[in-house]
Amino acid sequence: MDKVIAYIGHHTDEDLRQMLQAIGVKNIMDLYSDIPSKYILSSPPGVEGPLSEPELIKHVKNILAKNRQGLRLFLGGGVWPHHVPAAVKEIVSRSEFVTSYTPYQPEISQGVLTALFEFQSLVADLYEIDAVNSSMYDWATAVGEAFRMAYRYNGRNKIVYAGHCGPGRIRVAETYVKPLGLRLVKASFDDRGRVDEESLKTLVDHETSAVYVENPCYLGAVVENVEAVGEITHDRNALFIVGAEPTSLGLLRPPGALGADIVVGEGQPLGLPMNFGGPLLGILGCRDDRKLIHSMPGRMVGMAETLGDKRRAFTMVLRAREQDIKREKATSNICTNQALCAITAAAYLSLLGKHGLQSLARHIFEKTAFFIEALQKVDGVKAPLLNAPHYMEFTYRKEGHSSEKLLTKLLSIGIVGGIRIREDFPQLGDGVLICVTEVHSVEDIREYVETVKEVV
Repeated sequence: MDKVIAYIGHHTDEDLRQMLQAIGVKNIMDLYSDIPSKYILSSPPGVEGPLSEPELIKHVKNILAKNRQGLRLFLGGGVWPHHVPAAVKEIVSRSEFVTSYTPYQPEISQGVLTALFEFQSLVADLYEIDAVNSSMYDWATAVGEAFRMAYRYNGRNKIVYAGHCGPGRIRVAETYVKPLGLRLVKASFDDRGRVDEESLKTLVDHETSAVYVENPCYLGAVVENVEAVGEITHDRNALFIVGAEPTSLGLLRPPGALGADIVVGEGQPLGLPMNFGGPLLGILGCRDDRKLIHSMPGRMVGMAETLGDKRRAFTMVLRAREQDIKREKATSNICTNQALCAITAAAYLSLLGKHGLQSLARHIFEKTAFFIEALQKVDGVKAPLLNAPHYMEFTYRKEGHSSEKLLTKLLSIGIVGGIRIREDFPQLGDGVLICVTEVHSVEDIREYVETVKEVV
């Protein structure tokens, strides 16, 4: 019997048979062979309806009404609560920014291209690196792409990463590099958050493509020996990749100054709301090395000049995607970028300026120290779990009490108290990763601390 498949068009059974034969499978379900059978429905799901439009709106509102309102978030771990200035929202709500996509035609896209060039320039200054592309999806995908860049650059098949890097980011990176046959090896860290240099010297060998470290690390600790890690890496002729949360760079030395060959990060703190986890903004850049720059995925906007009157103009100077330029020689299959999110970050950084970002970073650093000190006064609480300066995030635990019990008590008064870390960092015990930023008041912190006191 002939079949009509939605969005594809009219195909006969013979058409389908020939297509399946061409790709080497017997039936359509073979295409889903890597999905566990328990996740495949044997029949269509039971969805209510059909409903009229007013009925559907009412139904959805009833579902959404079950969500809790007004929660105070102390969550971090990759997406953090920050204040978004009204001016940033106003700028990026302009129709020419909201509706624009890839600026393929520079003659009609100078506004968007200029904004993206400014984003690249501002991030390059912030991270003290030479070249930045016009964004990735998020920090995790930027890490994955950085690992692939390193492999393309030197052909080596091992990546060494610090054990206190973001576990979610590492899991995404593992997915990215698996098809290339790359091995990811974890380097240990001590109770001060420093990467174990002697162990690292053993791990980094002639097969090592790159070493990856984050500063501050996922657990919030400022890593004191990043520069030494870079020296060990370069002594073995491997690439040094450093990840950094951008607001911390108003206070800490930037990755480029620490010897990074490739930098990565998450741009969400630069004017983007949490949005239940996305969209986010991946930062990716590298030093001025032609081979390294040409290994970078995504796209890059450059400054040029018009042919006739020599006016300044902007155009895409690097497009590594596979669909329209490089085909099978593409460095990545990333199909788009986070253009609006990148423009948001550019607006945010422009509004704050150098001194504004420094002031914000100092404020967050001092508030982090205040929070740690307040928790240290609670009987049975160990804070932080790493003996190091911390920025924006830190870990703690209350002896004799589970993290689940602590977080449940906090949630009962409307506080989302943090992230449990025992599964990813068992050596630190049953602890909690907590975040504090400019949006948290002293009263919020004191209420959090008092609630932890009450847990018995």
